[in-house]
Amino acid sequence: MGNDKLGRVIAITNQKGGVGKTTTAVNLTASFGALEKKTLLVDLDPQGNSTSGFGINKKNLKSSSYDAIILKTPAEETIVETEYKNVDVMPSNISLAGAEIELIDMENRAMNLKKVLLRLKEKYDYIVIDCPPSLGLITLNAIAACDGVLIPIQCEYYALEGLSQLIATVRQVKRLYNPYVEIEGVLLTMYDSRLNLTLQVVEEIKKYFPQKLFKTVIPRNVRLSEAPSYGKPAMYYDGASKGAKAYLDVAGEIISMNERG
Repeated sequence: MGNDKLGRVIAITNQKGGVGKTTTAVNLTASFGALEKKTLLVDLDPQGNSTSGFGINKKNLKSSSYDAIILKTPAEETIVETEYKNVDVMPSNISLAGAEIELIDMENRAMNLKKVLLRLKEKYDYIVIDCPPSLGLITLNAIAACDGVLIPIQCEYYALEGLSQLIATVRQVKRLYNPYVEIEGVLLTMYDSRLNLTLQVVEEIKKYFPQKLFKTVIPRNVRLSEAPSYGKPAMYYDGASKGAKAYLDVAGEIISMNERG
C-alpha cells in the first residue's frame, strides 16, 4: 500500500450487469460519509445512474467525469457537492459513451483516471468508482487507478460467469500498470436465505474467494430498489431498512480492514 495519508480508491466492478453495482456504489459512498469519512463518488458509467442516485440532474451538468478524463478539465471543476454528509460526486452522463473510442488513440490511455485522482486522494478518505458494466478501457482506467477492486455478485445461477475474465484483467493491470491493486472484497447482493440456490451460490463463491468474502451480505430489499427513484441513498430514504443497515456494515468492515492494515 502507498502513503497512509492518502485516500483509498475502491473500484466497484463486475462486467455482468444487474448485480447491484450502482446500488453498492451509491450506498457505500453514503455510508462512508455517515461514518465521518470524506468521500468522493466517481461515476464512470455513461448511464449516470449513481449520479442520479444522489439526486443530481444529469442533463444540467456543466462538466462531468468525461471532461476530467478525456478533455483534461481540472477534476475540482467537475465535482458536485451533494446535500448528503461528507459526500461529493464526480458525475457522469451520456457524453462518456464515446470515451472508449477516444481513449484508443491516447498515449498511456490506461492511466488517464489515475492522473485525475492523484491530486484528489489528498482531499478524501475514500474515493468510490462506479464502473460501466464492461471490461473496456474505462474499466481498465478504474482498475489502474484504484487500490482495491470490490466485486458485487448476485446470488443467482451463473453468478461466477465472467469472473475469471475479470480476475485475469485485474492481474494484468497489476502486472502492467498498478502493482498495488488488490481485490478489496467480494460482496454478495440480493441475498435471500430462504432460497436453496442462494446457499449453493454462497458455497461456490467461498471456494472461489476463500479470504475475500465480506461478512456482511446485502439482502433483497424493496427499499434499496425504491430509493434511486427518489434520488436518495437508502439510508436517507429509509434508514431503518435492512438494505441501508447492511451497507453501513460493509462500510464499517472496509474501514476497520484498512485502518488495521
